[in-house]
Amino acid sequence: MNAQPCLGPLFRDISETDCKEMLECFHAVRRQFRTDELIYDFSSDAVGVLEWGEASLIRLDEEGVSTVLETLGPGGVFGKTLAFAGSLDSLEVVCRVPCCVLFIDYAHILSRCQNACLRHSVLVQNMLRLMAGKAQALSERVDVLSRRSIREKLLCCFRQLAQRAGDSTFTLPFSLSTLADYIATDRSAMMRELKRLREEGVVRSTGRQFTLCAPKEQER
Repeated sequence: MNAQPCLGPLFRDISETDCKEMLECFHAVRRQFRTDELIYDFSSDAVGVLEWGEASLIRLDEEGVSTVLETLGPGGVFGKTLAFAGSLDSLEVVCRVPCCVLFIDYAHILSRCQNACLRHSVLVQNMLRLMAGKAQALSERVDVLSRRSIREKLLCCFRQLAQRAGDSTFTLPFSLSTLADYIATDRSAMMRELKRLREEGVVRSTGRQFTLCAPKEQER
């Protein structure tokens, strides 16, 4: 059974009726994808909005090794203007679980309609807000990847998630396998380091819920 469609932050503060009318005006295209199917290869100017399901923004290096840059859930948005990457040829969005994506041509978002309606102004503001958020997420990712050891990468990532949650306890937004991709390290090596962190009492975890226990010990 399909989940309830979610248009997310791009259509924040816009009524459902206005959303439907705008999508018709924009000639938006809705497509469904299967697990592991390629959704977007950054060859077009379309903006994608994930209505339901889950996808990943992936970077491929010269040897074909993939690194997960971002996990997208319902309401997640992707596109050329939101990539912040030097080479778009190395990026792609891949379906993780069956999902539905709404594609909107970027030009329709930027071009003001003849009536200069308020809802379109709100949409442009939302797009600018999303771009700022993507830039912040990229900055956080660079902070994680700049750390030298697996331990430092994990703790940097955990501190960011705890800060975002406003509490020392937080829920990992993706699987441990995806976490290994996110910090660009081998999963087995990461699991060994996680085990050490638990044994030292630096973190506690149950499933995907983690707690940072001893902040003073995290910078060792």
